[in-house]
Amino acid sequence: MKGTIAVVNAGSSSIKFTLFAAGPGSELGRVADGAIEGVGTAPLFRARDERGAQVAEYRWGTGAGRSHEALLRPLVEWIEEHAGPGSLEAAGHRVVFGGARHQTPVRIDPAILAQLDALVPFMPLHLPQNLAPIRALATTHPALPQVACFDTAFHRTLPPIERRFALPRALSDAGVLRYGFHGLSYEYIASRLPQFDRRAAEGRTIVAHLGNGASLCALHACRSVGTTMGFSVLDGLVMGTRPGWLDPGVVLYLVREKAYDARQLERLLYDECGLLGVSGVSSDMRTLLASAEVTAAEAVDLFCHRVVCAIGSLIAPLGGFDALVFTGGIGENAAPVRWRICEALGWMGLSIDAVANERAGPRISAPDSRIRAWVIPTDEDLMIARHTRALIGGA
Repeated sequence: MKGTIAVVNAGSSSIKFTLFAAGPGSELGRVADGAIEGVGTAPLFRARDERGAQVAEYRWGTGAGRSHEALLRPLVEWIEEHAGPGSLEAAGHRVVFGGARHQTPVRIDPAILAQLDALVPFMPLHLPQNLAPIRALATTHPALPQVACFDTAFHRTLPPIERRFALPRALSDAGVLRYGFHGLSYEYIASRLPQFDRRAAEGRTIVAHLGNGASLCALHACRSVGTTMGFSVLDGLVMGTRPGWLDPGVVLYLVREKAYDARQLERLLYDECGLLGVSGVSSDMRTLLASAEVTAAEAVDLFCHRVVCAIGSLIAPLGGFDALVFTGGIGENAAPVRWRICEALGWMGLSIDAVANERAGPRISAPDSRIRAWVIPTDEDLMIARHTRALIGGA
């Protein structure tokens, strides 16, 4: 197995990876995936093969090296052992934010890394985590090509009016704009949509990426023309622990009357709101759907209501819509959530097929529905692997 590409998605306490190699017709096939959890505490490494069978597990003690750099050395050694000596061709990284400058994937060099460092103030909770394994691999494997794929890049086609806040121009000129996120997921869905619904691919589609992080994207001819996330991943829909749309006056009230500082606000908005905050039970939609707690039902109701309202906000600038696509962990797996959203859109001509919805489609709208509804699993890692192979000259 030659020409393996490692896709790396790093967080503050985990390093997730997926390995791809060329298969029949040169399409990239998944050959392994896994993660190192507990980075910074007691790291645990697990890996699975292409059939989902666990093929490796290793735990480091609390006294072991726990940095990204220290943990990437044994990870790459395992990859090379699993894939074959010398087979690792490149690493592709999910980078949450590319700003206005980086609107396509880029091969990483010291100059690019310096440019990404300059963007850290825009995404201080995410970018440092994304860049840590890039730095580590540059140190441990300096000859290995690395590619950064940005979650904001797909939204480069947003009309200028969609990008702007009603703020003083000096702030807009300084980069306080609407960028949009989940772009790698939307790009993958756009690449797959013609195989499911050519009319929707050529027309107007709304994609609902619903998971612990959630957003919507309006596609016109498979190009992003509207989205619910803006300057940060806090914006838009209700999420697992994030509030989504929030009156800025609430933040001012918390600062003025409750003496919240920036750190407290950050913790509140990123970790204590959303489904968890409303329910007081869990941020996991599966737990909430199974719960008998009234607050859990209220959290689910609010989640679905906000999605329906947001769909309406995207339909108007689209001038209507032809199809609705569900993806992401909730979108792909929570049939009751899809049902509630589609039922609320029934007045527009969306009629859901209950049986098809329970088995997750792929088409879940009734044959006579004017608007088609689909469930299409996303694959951000494959999208990153494709970009990586194209940039290093393997495509």
